[in-house]
Amino acid sequence: MAGEDALWNADDSLAELASLASTAGAEVVGTMVQRLRAPDPAYYLGRGRARELADLVTEHDLDLIIFDDELSPSQQRHLETLTGTRVIDRTALILDIFAQHARTREGQLQVELAQLEYRLPRLTGHGRQLSRVGGGSRGSGGGGVGGAIGVRGPGETKLEEDRRRIRARISELGRDLEVVRQHRARQRGQRAERAIPVVAIVGYTNSGKSTLFNALTAAGVVAENKLFATLDPTTRHLTLPTHQEILLTDTVGFIQKLPTSLIAAFRATLEEVVEADLLLEIVDITHENAIEQSETVNDVLAELGAVDKPRVTALNKIDRLADADAVDTTLFTNAVPVSAITGRNLDTLLVKVGEVIRAKMVDVRVRLPFERGDLVELFHRRGHVASETPDADGVVVVGSLPRPLLSPFAPFMLGPRGRRTSSRPNVIAPEATAVP
Repeated sequence: MAGEDALWNADDSLAELASLASTAGAEVVGTMVQRLRAPDPAYYLGRGRARELADLVTEHDLDLIIFDDELSPSQQRHLETLTGTRVIDRTALILDIFAQHARTREGQLQVELAQLEYRLPRLTGHGRQLSRVGGGSRGSGGGGVGGAIGVRGPGETKLEEDRRRIRARISELGRDLEVVRQHRARQRGQRAERAIPVVAIVGYTNSGKSTLFNALTAAGVVAENKLFATLDPTTRHLTLPTHQEILLTDTVGFIQKLPTSLIAAFRATLEEVVEADLLLEIVDITHENAIEQSETVNDVLAELGAVDKPRVTALNKIDRLADADAVDTTLFTNAVPVSAITGRNLDTLLVKVGEVIRAKMVDVRVRLPFERGDLVELFHRRGHVASETPDADGVVVVGSLPRPLLSPFAPFMLGPRGRRTSSRPNVIAPEATAVP
């Protein structure tokens, strides 16, 4: 069953759920939709609809039912009892796909943490079953203190052992991932010292992020026509057509109803997005829900606190359109229609990336001595050069630089009349950091 949210209707959401199920290896044989004011607290579905579902399970010999929303532990137990088959929800399905696709140690740690946090509250129902077996009681086991009389025993002990073991493992995983997070923080600090802008690729899952990443960097990242084919972030060095250097990072795809536990578990990975200088959003412009998918990406970015970062949008897969020139770019930020498969407009996209990055830089004029060719090269690699003119005393370079990179150029800054702004090394006069 699919519930509607503000962006997606039930049919579109169920179609995506079917794609998720296929990605996980399931064969989808049918769907069911029911519109209710509120989910039933026991069965999520209405009681009559739940019985219809049980009849379908028997008629078609189904071995799995997947719900498009997150079920409570009690709803899941009641549905499994009624239908006599396994019932999972959207969160469990996504976790299963993540578990299949996690390749690195970091990815595996993050997935295991999310799985354990999801399963911990669901041990209750399993524990009751263990308790009845262990205590030998076949009573109802009603609520309250009295309901536990006669059902305590080895089963309850086993349940508590399971809980303790899971909590201990969650704590261990949290410590391991904190080490990963600190390592990533050190890497980002080193990048900041080198003043290389970081561009993080974001987008809805299966929008072509990894295909585009490979086309731009020849990184060889796995790119499949499957949801969540990429979980582990990959970073590569890239030189823009303007000769400016950037670091490009491919990240995990987003999806509607992305479980909060996954966002929390993947915090170390998603911080690459939070700390990036620019976001390169990839949109599958051929998808009928392209706008809704982009809005979902915005929602996740807002949850991460990264929605207001500078952004360039690649409207991908124009090779599938009959008229690629008719793409409406006005609905997206700094949009460029591209094809990651054919390479069409990728240079234009990178030029746009350079322009947006340059807008955050500081405009400067410097006269670099002829013997400081290293600084001329650094200006080209890390900044943007608008003009470069030799004179009797050196090379006058006009352009823009990242603010952290201003220090080595401080002794050579020029004011509006071509004079140095300071004779002291490594000191920048504030009024001289901008070109008049």
